[in-house]
Amino acid sequence: MTAALQSAHENAPSKVSNCLRPNLSYHSCVAPRSRKTGRPGRKATINKTAALLAQGALARSENAGAGKQGASGPGDFSTGAAAANRRIFLLSPANVSGIRAGVILREEASFPLALRLRDGRLTLGEAFSFVSGLYFRGKLAYARVFAQPPPNAAGTLVITACGGLLSPETLLTRGALREISSVPVAASDARYRIPLEHDARLLADQIGTTCDVILLGSIATPKYVEPLLKIFGERLLFPAEFAGRGDMSRGGLMLRCARSGVQLNYVPVATASRHGARPAKLPPMPFSWSNLGM
Repeated sequence: MTAALQSAHENAPSKVSNCLRPNLSYHSCVAPRSRKTGRPGRKATINKTAALLAQGALARSENAGAGKQGASGPGDFSTGAAAANRRIFLLSPANVSGIRAGVILREEASFPLALRLRDGRLTLGEAFSFVSGLYFRGKLAYARVFAQPPPNAAGTLVITACGGLLSPETLLTRGALREISSVPVAASDARYRIPLEHDARLLADQIGTTCDVILLGSIATPKYVEPLLKIFGERLLFPAEFAGRGDMSRGGLMLRCARSGVQLNYVPVATASRHGARPAKLPPMPFSWSNLGM
């Protein structure tokens, strides 16, 4: 990937600043376009660590999606087919105020994931997968399999409480995890909304007008829908099968889809049914404690 990673919030309104410190390596993941050329600026200062992480995330997204079933059917991901099915995924965040978050954030925690978080070697995707369990793990697995991003764009981004959009490959420490989750996820809270809208506008310019944006999160409340819909419009889609399901059911459904290579059906958020009858319960999936990093 040739796009440089810059701070997505350098030009955010001064009255509401991002909760992240400028010197943190995960401060941004959406590369702004150059005003002169419409392409990402080439002379910008690059955070080498963040750039390498983003390259790895993009490569995994592209490699995982190859040969999987697309929205138009299985198999053909030739240049024309891929261009016609460009899609990226925005994942809602995990709740870092719950019991599982307290477990991994404890100073005395000694299991492998907690030690990696202490040393700054745990990714955002891994941290949220532990905190949220099945739901976020399903979202992340699904997005990595089915993302088909445009060139120089990440296929999977995570919505955070006050850090805008971040790559799931972002490395975190305990303090950083607390910081990006330090305010309520509410459309009425400017500390959450302004960084998210800023990154979303940069992303909209980066991906163009032919790429779908799939929201893997709740549309029953305005916390994600309100800030994103006004920027992406009818390109903002949502899995129709989510209606009526709880978080655990959605997570299990997405893990099954990721393993089988069969996508869900996407509908525009603007016109989607935000509530529905509860579907039949999914059969249990094989479970291993190793999936939780414990």
